[in-house]
Amino acid sequence: MTAQAEPMCALPAATTRAVTLRLMPLLGLVYLIAYIDRQNVSYAKLQMAADLGLGEAAFGLGAALFFVGYFLFELPSNLFLTRVGAPRWFARIMVSWGVVTVLLGFTRDATQFYVLRFLLGVAEAGLFPGVLYALTLWYPPAHRARAVGLFMIAGTLANATGAAIGGALLDLDGAMGLRGWQWLFLVTGLPAILLAPVLLKLLPRGPEQARWLDEAQKDWLRAELERERTAVENVGQKQALRAITDPRVLMLSLTFFGFPLAAYGLSYWLPTIVRDMGVSNTANGLLNGLLWLFVGVTLWLVPRDAARRGSARWHGVIPPLIGAAALAASVVLPGSGLKFAALTLAACAIFAGQPIFWTLPPRFLSGTGAAAGFAVINATGNLGGFAAQALVPRIATASGSAFAPMLFLAAGLVLVAIGVFLIDRRLSRTRA
Repeated sequence: MTAQAEPMCALPAATTRAVTLRLMPLLGLVYLIAYIDRQNVSYAKLQMAADLGLGEAAFGLGAALFFVGYFLFELPSNLFLTRVGAPRWFARIMVSWGVVTVLLGFTRDATQFYVLRFLLGVAEAGLFPGVLYALTLWYPPAHRARAVGLFMIAGTLANATGAAIGGALLDLDGAMGLRGWQWLFLVTGLPAILLAPVLLKLLPRGPEQARWLDEAQKDWLRAELERERTAVENVGQKQALRAITDPRVLMLSLTFFGFPLAAYGLSYWLPTIVRDMGVSNTANGLLNGLLWLFVGVTLWLVPRDAARRGSARWHGVIPPLIGAAALAASVVLPGSGLKFAALTLAACAIFAGQPIFWTLPPRFLSGTGAAAGFAVINATGNLGGFAAQALVPRIATASGSAFAPMLFLAAGLVLVAIGVFLIDRRLSRTRA
């Protein structure tokens, strides 16, 4: 049945379903590969740090340099995306980060490691905020949180897949004369290069170029998005320069900082914590993979509950508070099992609130302003990832406890909850 023959009440569901089925598997696969290539260093560290003669803090600094390159090139990358379109720009990003990841497998000293981690950030800059911007071209506001949640599930699957792959590849140590960490970078870098031409062929630049949407579906989508743009123009920003200097963008950037701080601090340090429980590399990967599967289920459920209730404020505030409490509990609870359970709950909560957070910028940003705003918020916030990977090993070394850094991450999540509450209330008053 075509959309013309469908009742009008069924048209929104049919259109968003068609968009989701066509776009999300492809974009999710791209993000899955990107996230694996971003996080594989946490498993490579278990062998690579000793091979390069680096201590925990020195290796953590090298891993964190990814976020410096990411920060510096995020905004230019997203502005280029608005000019050349998502398909071309995403394909360029994928080839670039795939090549750099492969080169990491041939690292010979600390200097090369630092340079390549920085270049990996440069290469990948713009992917995540670029997808967030692209989703504003395909999904009306009422459907956007669920779309972002679906997209972010790919990141949790990447952590689960990457955990299992990372542990298994480390156990290939010595095969064909290569260390396990070298296999890790080689095997995880090549898929990005191979997938780029597929993405270029299958991803339309926008709904108007989508052959799998009929005219009624395109008309409905065009009308819904135009209604949003009109509303945003009355309260917000369209131009890039005005958007990045908007105080609300600054507030969102500072608030978002706590999410990557907690997420990357936990995911970077988690393999080390599990290793200290006395398990093998493969078992380490499987346990971490199980944790991230729970996170994926949470990302599926929370945005849907927010959409069903029609109010998302508390869905953005409560999860980071739960995450903070769980991280603090992991420090004081006895026994490895209870500690790991607390960290699992924390990981679920850290990610659950993020799809709701990313519905806030489009409430006052549109067009190039939205592209610039997403880039600035994500780039500035992701400096939390730099802080996490640079400071978590130092805190652990200074305290003598692998769990002490969790208190630092918990504090960041409390600030996130406060920020989301205040920003949502301010935007609600502006709309009113």
